[in-house]
Amino acid sequence: MSLEGLQVTAAGGNPDEVELWEKVVRKLRTRAMPPPGRPRPSESEYENLAGRLESALDAAAVADVNPGRRPAVHRLNRAEYANAIRDLLSLEIDAHALLPADDSGYGFDNIADVLSVSPMLTERYLSAARKVSRLAVGDPGLAPATEIFKVDKYLKQDVRVSDDLPFGSRGGVAVRYTFPVDGDYVVKAYLSRTYDGRLRGLANRHELEIRLDGALVETLDVGGPVVDADGNPQRRDYRNSSDDGQEVRFSVLAGPHSLAVSFVDQAAVLEGMRRPHYAVTSYEYAGDQTVEPGVGRVELRGPYGVTGRGDTPSRRTIFSCRPSDDAPASGDAEVACARDILSTLGRRAFRRPLVETDLEMLLEFFHMGREGRDFDAGIEMALRRVLVSPDFLFRRERDPDGASADVSYPISEFELASRLSFFLWSSIPDDALLALAERGELRRPGVLEAQVERMLADPRARALVDNFGGQWLYSRNMALVAPDPYAFSDFDANLRGAMAREMELFLDSQMREDHSVLELMTSDETFVNQRLAEHYGIANVYGNHFRRVALSGDLAPRRGLLGKGSLLTVTSYAHRTSPVVRGKWLLENILGTPPPPPPPDVPALAENDDGGEAPRSVRERMEVHRANPVCASCHRVMDPLGFALENFDAIGRWRVTTEAGTPVDAAGLLADGTAVTGPGSLAAALLKRPENFVTTVTEKLLTYGLGRGVEYYDAPAIRRIVRESANDDYRWSALIAGIARSVPFQMRRGPAS
Repeated sequence: MSLEGLQVTAAGGNPDEVELWEKVVRKLRTRAMPPPGRPRPSESEYENLAGRLESALDAAAVADVNPGRRPAVHRLNRAEYANAIRDLLSLEIDAHALLPADDSGYGFDNIADVLSVSPMLTERYLSAARKVSRLAVGDPGLAPATEIFKVDKYLKQDVRVSDDLPFGSRGGVAVRYTFPVDGDYVVKAYLSRTYDGRLRGLANRHELEIRLDGALVETLDVGGPVVDADGNPQRRDYRNSSDDGQEVRFSVLAGPHSLAVSFVDQAAVLEGMRRPHYAVTSYEYAGDQTVEPGVGRVELRGPYGVTGRGDTPSRRTIFSCRPSDDAPASGDAEVACARDILSTLGRRAFRRPLVETDLEMLLEFFHMGREGRDFDAGIEMALRRVLVSPDFLFRRERDPDGASADVSYPISEFELASRLSFFLWSSIPDDALLALAERGELRRPGVLEAQVERMLADPRARALVDNFGGQWLYSRNMALVAPDPYAFSDFDANLRGAMAREMELFLDSQMREDHSVLELMTSDETFVNQRLAEHYGIANVYGNHFRRVALSGDLAPRRGLLGKGSLLTVTSYAHRTSPVVRGKWLLENILGTPPPPPPPDVPALAENDDGGEAPRSVRERMEVHRANPVCASCHRVMDPLGFALENFDAIGRWRVTTEAGTPVDAAGLLADGTAVTGPGSLAAALLKRPENFVTTVTEKLLTYGLGRGVEYYDAPAIRRIVRESANDDYRWSALIAGIARSVPFQMRRGPAS
């Protein structure tokens, strides 16, 4: 980076110079300038120079407001689509079954530039609209269909595996399912099988329970002695086909219900008490006496004998009125009611009041569906049209009439309401937001802040944890990791789920209780169940239920994000830790200073092998790798961060020796000269200048909230958010309210000239 010829006082006159000066500020704030080994200014000199530059850049930003320009058309991603259906129709759907996964950009899957639309995706949206509208309204002519709910084959089913399953149960699966109509349905349970398709653990009799909303529907007998007519044992028969006929038919009213299939725990030990583990834990090779059977999948078929559409939450939401039974088809009464229903649905779905042409178009589809059928069928057809409308599927922002090129302007109140709801809820605005927008009051002093407070207290704000936190903190990636089963035989689906759940509960508690964002790095509390507690070495935690625990004494290294098993696992290789991957993650997501891409043709780190030399630690092999001058500059910054976490192995267990059997050496010197010796001192070093971490969190939130990457011209707004939130101890609510008030969030740049 060359600063020759640049004038601090001129910062802001030339966009290229502004961008370069913003890079200088970042390097000064993170102490990345000058490079290691060069004479370094004092702290006061750093602060003085960075402050002067920021003042000049901020003044230039006030003189020439640039909020950036997000694409005018921003497609809903899969999570937003599901949440919008939930809030529009009071209907939970499985969006993963309806729509493909979305591409990601800048670390998130709600970035407008990458949410493209292909012909295949258009077909999926049409199909989804048809299925969702029929499910929401109810279709008595629905043909029977089969839903399959699979159980992870690596799930250990010797304990109660879900809070949605009854106490005294073990294994199995619980699902929340919306039954489409009143009628009969058939549930069939299939048992887990070995790699060669055989059943195990059936030498003794077991009881398999089918429950609906917690109430027992049927108890099925599984296993036990099988004999022929002469009393001879028929072992092969039950080992291969003992789950034949394990099905139940029952009547269900339409709407959402909890369906659970699980075994009765033969030990009859209540949750909260220890039970012995089997000596053999491998289902594949255990004998019938040493392992218990598990549920492999559950099939739900139906409906049969349909008796009606039912009285469901979605129907109560949709049908705000009903014409009388003797009203003529498509008569004035029906049309008036349809008009009322569709204007309400359309306003919520399109995030704005409908104009007359909108209503006329929807009424055309109502008449089309009504012809030869009933009123509900007409509404279903019109709803289908709503769900394929670009005004529903896309977050559209329109330039005002006469908008000049490269001139900034405030977005409309309805567009602001939409930005706010998709930021905090990943969903459409509710009636309160739309009403404020319609009255032009959302931007009034104090009103916007009050709405942010209200929205953060709403259960829908959990979307910030799932969609923002799940991607920023990589907990979503837990579904994809596959540690080496030979190196880490203790890792199973139960532990995988527990690690992801811990991170979700931790972030949720931080946001919901409105802590300082700095506590992400220092919090001395976390959430564990028995499986995760055993993994961490936390005593006296029993059962599958998660509870808050203190991290003190020997558990102190687990404090904050750096001790979370999910983060440590997703930043490791399958067979060993990776200080480089962990260090790179910290640079990108905690310090906000991502390293440049590695140069081409750089050889991979040498691995240990079984022959010749004695095994070497990762640190020893990294020393050889860093001898390459091309690699040294970046690794000098990344590696000390990652090595400080070397006491955690590739699945997040605490250790004192490496995979090579050598003692763990977690000591290192960070790029700014700070010495670290482990996770505790690393967390302290990362918060040495707390505004740097808060800046990174703000940038991540702004990227997620805007649906675009943060650019150099956003830096003045980010600095203002960070400075103002410092007065409130950097609390989550202060940061989020600051973003909602900011220029990038409230304004938009006109089209480029």
